[in-house]
Amino acid sequence: MKVATMARHWLITGVSGGLGRALAEEVLGRGDVVVGTLRGEDGLAAFEQLAPGRALALPLDTTDSPEVIADRVAQAVRLAGHIDVLVNNAGYGLLGAVEETGEDELRHQMDTNFFGPLRLIRALLPHLRARGTGHLVNISSIAGVRGQAGLGLYNASKFALEGLSEALMHELKPLGIAVTIVEPGGFRTNWMGKGLRRAEHRLPAYASVDDLAATMRRFDGRQPGDPARGAAAIVAAVEAAEPPLRLPLGADAHQAVRGKLAEVGRELDVWEHVSVSTGFESPVAG
Repeated sequence: MKVATMARHWLITGVSGGLGRALAEEVLGRGDVVVGTLRGEDGLAAFEQLAPGRALALPLDTTDSPEVIADRVAQAVRLAGHIDVLVNNAGYGLLGAVEETGEDELRHQMDTNFFGPLRLIRALLPHLRARGTGHLVNISSIAGVRGQAGLGLYNASKFALEGLSEALMHELKPLGIAVTIVEPGGFRTNWMGKGLRRAEHRLPAYASVDDLAATMRRFDGRQPGDPARGAAAIVAAVEAAEPPLRLPLGADAHQAVRGKLAEVGRELDVWEHVSVSTGFESPVAG
């Protein structure tokens, strides 16, 4: 299938709903081409009806093996002709204290939110390097900036994604490939319904985790973030001559990042005398 050369070609994971779906609809509305992935066969045909010939769908689970993921990426390139932008959006949150989280649960969280995106990036990079251009957009969260009790494994998966992205930015910028980390705050999506899971094991010592879950449920449907506007902000970052490495989305996310930076700054000031005291003493001049 031949498509207009001026259109951007996107590979976006997790387009069944939420920010991934909003982004797909935004760029399709601009005339771009989207290969969208969903975890199963359900919804593939409906996605392609959004823009016949430009909305292309593939089944993909980010916990699939590296071989399956590499095959899906190759299919995406064949379907679209080429890929300009990869958006690692698929993921979920695991709610539970670190001590409550089972081995299978923690591995699934890291496989979905970190190792899956890593495998997609590794599979697509030869294609982007050969073209000498491209953009990786990794959807993180304010949970990738600030840890929170009850979300330790989710935090870990997003912190890992952010560290990977920062290193990739330094590796890939000389090759003409940009990297952007998107850090959404609260957006009015289906994340609470489909994107949040509770660890099965529960300990009385961590009853506050269930209080957090109740608070999050009450907040559901009243989040301040508009997914359509969030999608437009991501497109603006991709289109920028100098794309940002980090893009907080929402006033709450912006405030959270500034708050974290201020906390780190205050602690650095308090402990500076200890931090700088660990070097060898300078030799005394003769």
